[in-house]
Amino acid sequence: MTTLPTRDRTVDADILPGDRTGRWAGIRWAVPSIVTVAVLVAVWQIYVSTSDVRPQVLPSPLRVIEQGWARRDEIATHAAATLQVTLVGFAVSLSAAWVLAVIVDFSPWLRRALVPLFVASQTVPIVAIAPLMIIWFGFGLLPKILVVALVTFFPMAIGLIEGFAAADRDAGALLRSMGASRVQEFRYVRLPSAVPRFYTSLRIAITYAVVGAVFAEYVGASVGLGIYMSLQKNSFRTDLVLAAVLVTALLSIALYLTTFAVERLVAPWARTENRSRRD
Repeated sequence: MTTLPTRDRTVDADILPGDRTGRWAGIRWAVPSIVTVAVLVAVWQIYVSTSDVRPQVLPSPLRVIEQGWARRDEIATHAAATLQVTLVGFAVSLSAAWVLAVIVDFSPWLRRALVPLFVASQTVPIVAIAPLMIIWFGFGLLPKILVVALVTFFPMAIGLIEGFAAADRDAGALLRSMGASRVQEFRYVRLPSAVPRFYTSLRIAITYAVVGAVFAEYVGASVGLGIYMSLQKNSFRTDLVLAAVLVTALLSIALYLTTFAVERLVAPWARTENRSRRD
């Protein structure tokens, strides 16, 4: 029976989904955040309980949870609509980012022409984009998808472009000296080098996606967490507004954590490479 070298066993154990060390490390990493949130919620509850603040101004955390649970079916319907917009818009953005990043990598002229435009696009705030999309495309699904796509496109595209550019030049030169084509160099050197940066940018973009979807719904929609917050705000139901905010945060966290699961399944070696760079 062949025995793996010690280094290989360490790497394999680090990237296996069921690895206990990685799981306990993740729990230890989350403990400070959980404790901080618990302390803030406790202070909030104590303040509301000991003061005369009205629920319309600042409801207690218990009231937010109670009222949110009482309206769970209604909130779930709106959350499902927001999740649909988020995922579809993010899929459009992801596809466009990959296509344009690959094209830019193969054309230095396009890189010089398009990358400054990508950067300049980030100077336009979402509060200006969303109303324009509603004016141009109406109140259907399309404008909300476009808002999400525009909000999330930049971090993924730039992450991929910089990842491709950061490829090992010596490895590329070695492949070319062996007669490899530009496509083969891209496949075996530039693409693997971009994957770790891509997943970092993916995690940034997925959190933007939920915010973009909610804001687009807030501007104009018939269903979704954004319009639900707007309606409850107009009814002075601050507790339900905060319940919707809590659901929005949970959706963002769930999607953020999903990117780690996808990374483990698709490119487990990328996580190891990211760790070695930090070390």
